[in-house]
Amino acid sequence: MGEPLNLGIVGCGAISAQYLRTIDRLPQVRLVAVADLDPERAQAAVRPYRRPGQDIDVLSVAELMADARIDAVLNLTVPAAHAEIALLAVAAGKDVYCEKPLAATGADARRVLEAARAAGTRVGCAPDTVLGTGTQTARQAIDDGLIGRPVAATATMVTPGHERWHPNPDFYYVPGGGPLLDMGPYYVSSLVTLLGPVATVIGAAGRPRAKRTIGSGPRQGEEIPVTVDTHVTGVLVHASGALSTLVMSFDAVATRAPNIEVHGERGSLVVPDPNRFDGEVLLTRLGDDGSSPLPVSAGYADAGRGVGLIDLAEGREPRAGGTLAFHVLDVMESLLASAHSGRSVDVRSTCERPGPVPLGRPAAQD
Repeated sequence: MGEPLNLGIVGCGAISAQYLRTIDRLPQVRLVAVADLDPERAQAAVRPYRRPGQDIDVLSVAELMADARIDAVLNLTVPAAHAEIALLAVAAGKDVYCEKPLAATGADARRVLEAARAAGTRVGCAPDTVLGTGTQTARQAIDDGLIGRPVAATATMVTPGHERWHPNPDFYYVPGGGPLLDMGPYYVSSLVTLLGPVATVIGAAGRPRAKRTIGSGPRQGEEIPVTVDTHVTGVLVHASGALSTLVMSFDAVATRAPNIEVHGERGSLVVPDPNRFDGEVLLTRLGDDGSSPLPVSAGYADAGRGVGLIDLAEGREPRAGGTLAFHVLDVMESLLASAHSGRSVDVRSTCERPGPVPLGRPAAQD
């Protein structure tokens, strides 16, 4: 293995803890510096990961972008800042890996990809959960023909809303938020990984409540406005001809539906939660009395958020990449446009189905 990828992180909020745990055990990646609007928060975030002789600097965003040691920037800012930080990284000649979504709007995401293409830098983007054993084992089962030709899928995510547990949930209920743009990237990325890109969408959406009440923290009891759709449903017509039915809701209490099911002419798969890296894949073949678990056969085992950085570190175009993330965002925006217009909408972008991940561990385990 060659020299590790020198990484700088912008944004040290709650999600950074998950990335830092993963980065700490990836020999392919070396964390050099972090930046945050709150330097004390940045110091606290990286303190557990400092090693003798290997310091992690706390810098301003401008200092981090100008640091010649840094090869790539991990962008963990809020969605509204994703494009701004990504463009700064690209302008500095650095690769960039973004927390999802790639940008708050498709127009901004396109700017990021065009700038990176012109600069010769690479763009990766979460979710990288699709690289784990759950989605990858299901993908291999489909590729091996265990369910025959895929014809349909369902994807379901329902919750009463994040304001019940999040002390500052405002960003979930403004443009760039809502159940589709918040959780949809996991589900749509998984569907594209399993069934290929989407060509057309048909959608419907609702917004039953104009306000939400914060349920925890110092702002408990405060009402916040809702300015986005909080229940979105629709059909994704894949280029392959398969039809995926999607339900994303912050308005429902619970469901017994699997997170994702894929149906073929000769069998059906239950696919694990795409917000996780692992989970059991269940196969029911035509004529079976019930389902059977499939052995884990592909994907990163014992993975965590940030394993998508491995492709950047090893010199490959990332499988959790910018083109996939842009297509997923385009699909979601097209679904909302369809819901508001009452007509089907053609998805203007497309992407290659990401390459498979062979079974293995992202790093040597202690």
